[in-house]
Amino acid sequence: MTLPFRHLGRSGIQVSAIGFGAWAIGGPFTARGKPAGWGEVDDDVSVAAVHRALDLGITFFDTADVYGTGHSEEVLRRALAGRRDEVVIATKFGNTFDAASRNVTGHDVSPAYIRQACRASLERLGTDHIDLYQLHVGDAPLERADDMIATLEELVDDGLIRAYGWSTDDPERAAAFAKGPHCAAVQHELSVLRDAPAMLAVCDTHDLASVNRGPLAMGLLSGKYAPHSRLPMNDVRGDSPAWMTFFRDGSPAPEFLAMLEAIRDILTSGGRTLVQGALGWLLARGGRTVPIPGIRTAAQTGENAGALRHGPLTAAEMAQIGELLASVSGPVAPGS
Repeated sequence: MTLPFRHLGRSGIQVSAIGFGAWAIGGPFTARGKPAGWGEVDDDVSVAAVHRALDLGITFFDTADVYGTGHSEEVLRRALAGRRDEVVIATKFGNTFDAASRNVTGHDVSPAYIRQACRASLERLGTDHIDLYQLHVGDAPLERADDMIATLEELVDDGLIRAYGWSTDDPERAAAFAKGPHCAAVQHELSVLRDAPAMLAVCDTHDLASVNRGPLAMGLLSGKYAPHSRLPMNDVRGDSPAWMTFFRDGSPAPEFLAMLEAIRDILTSGGRTLVQGALGWLLARGGRTVPIPGIRTAAQTGENAGALRHGPLTAAEMAQIGELLASVSGPVAPGS
């Protein structure tokens, strides 16, 4: 099956318009003693989900070295064996970790560590190059940007990466990285429940792709959660760290559930599931957006790919959603 495609900014790299987020398939790991994964996983189920994605024409796979402290990359290596030339792989760097204890130990964005992390990811992924290499420290010091760009450009020259970007919700940091000749994307939070106009403006100004993490509001837009739902403590949402605003104390945040109910009928119109409507909103938000919903099963892969059969929401539907969300809560700014 051939799905609609988009480009990773000025790199010219072509990807399916919806990607495969590989955080969850990394399995459990911890950061500062708190769960940072999405619970236990079955690697065979994860591989089947990747294979289903390939069969449905999904070609863009986004992971990070820290997901499962390397395990997500290793699962992708197994799942993509013999099919590397069919896909675009994005991974991330900047977090240090101990794979034996599955614990995140800190951050390091020094030139030496970037090179070390890149080679380690290449080994785990079983490939000789990474298509999109992304800084995974959203608040890394801005004054370090030039040094990081210089190191990443050297990796491009060495043929180890094709392009790079920054995973951040700060427009100033995204714009700083855009100075690099091979900067192609910014990964940032974006969903129908949390727009990011300033980040999208940076992408337009600098010809960058907008790779959208959290496109389903950390699963809230799956429609599976009611006010009294409770996530297990081995799920990052169960512990609900401060940045996990869609869930609070392991349960859905009431204000976001209210927003979801206000727009549910529009998102599910025309035979769409709620997930497909949420992804349709992102596809309609601009020609640069590439949502990367997290996937654990082949069934989730199929539902996500189905959003492309329905296509983007219409301009009228987008306007109506905007009006309804404003009436429920007022405009919701990124990071609020």
